[in-house]
Amino acid sequence: MILYPAIDLKDGQCVRLYKGAMEQATVFSDDPAAQARAFVAAGCEWLHLVDLNGAFAGHPVNAEAVEAILAAVDVPAQLGGGIRDMATIERWLDRGLARVILGTVAVEKPELVREAARAFPGKVAVGIDARGGRVATRGWAEETEVQATDLARSFEDAGVAAIIYTDIDRDGAMQGPNVAATAALALAVSIPVIASGGVSSLADLVALKGSGAPLNGAISGRALYDGAIDLGEALAVLKD
Repeated sequence: MILYPAIDLKDGQCVRLYKGAMEQATVFSDDPAAQARAFVAAGCEWLHLVDLNGAFAGHPVNAEAVEAILAAVDVPAQLGGGIRDMATIERWLDRGLARVILGTVAVEKPELVREAARAFPGKVAVGIDARGGRVATRGWAEETEVQATDLARSFEDAGVAAIIYTDIDRDGAMQGPNVAATAALALAVSIPVIASGGVSSLADLVALKGSGAPLNGAISGRALYDGAIDLGEALAVLKD
């Protein structure tokens, strides 16, 4: 199981939100590239990047910070937030991203997800962010009636590389992930699932790993910044 350290970008800084609220952002670093280098020095094999401003704006906003990260490290990185057309997908992949994450368009323009997955095999993931099992879009500001599992199943034949499943009510709250919902989603589809939201301790990672579902990995942000999870120790545990 892969541990994906999260670098969430707001106004060029590394932040963590509380349950997706932009007004409740805690700044952890004003040098995203240095933070990326620190994660890589500790042994991480992937990075998870989010353009928070972009998620609300509908187009990339923190491109300079993302590009600085890509130039600073040599591990693969995935990025979500404000990626809503083929031109933006192509531009990010050309700039060295290993994988783009499509969230809002997975609901609003599912045909774009399919087109991108065909054009760029292995480089397109779907981000499914949910409250109470229902998908939220546009930076989590708009709730839909779409069920997370139904959305995931709709892409079974699309060739997407992964699903990043975030329980919004757990995100940044340091209350533990929704292991049951994440495992249920992973068991419902053949697409690799990455857990996100609430991972706050080594025990949480162990619980996800032992959930009985074939999870690809887990994303953690605040717990790594706060020191609640030691990245080196966590990587060793997940490799056992």
